[in-house]
Amino acid sequence: MATLFVDKIDPQSGTALEIGTSGDTVTVPAGATFNVAGTAGTNIGKVLQVVTATDSTLRTTTSSSFVTGSNTLSVSITPSSASNKIFVIVTTSGGQDTTGRSAKFSIYRDATSINYFQCNDTGSVLYYPICISNLDSPSTTSAITYQLYFCTDGSGTTRINNGATKGSITAFEIGA
Repeated sequence: MATLFVDKIDPQSGTALEIGTSGDTVTVPAGATFNVAGTAGTNIGKVLQVVTATDSTLRTTTSSSFVTGSNTLSVSITPSSASNKIFVIVTTSGGQDTTGRSAKFSIYRDATSINYFQCNDTGSVLYYPICISNLDSPSTTSAITYQLYFCTDGSGTTRINNGATKGSITAFEIGA
């Protein structure tokens, strides 16, 4: 194998630059940076990594301030670039056990709420399927924790993973 050292490769005027032949693999080694200064190609916006966690234990709170479910429905992800986005989705079941009260749910990035959802039980006690998602721009390459927090509106008990539901949280790193 030979190594060619150059600062720039230009295609002939009016043509496209092709690297490799069908069936070849072109590798960008770890630690190398691949910059796209012009129009983004087909590799931009792809899912770069996925982390997920599940939990089927019933979790409850009587707190009127957001709390975690004892470290349930939590994932940690380390973005490979500060310009990448993280798409987070949480699914479970939840609600309030007191008629006419509200249950509140939020996705947190570390200690910051990035999304909020509220269920209002108006005539009877109900438990709902919960699905919350958020496209986040954390602007970091440090590890981030995304987690479901929940609370009550001041009376009764809010639940998640009700009825032996298996809740899940998944974070996708999306290339910028």
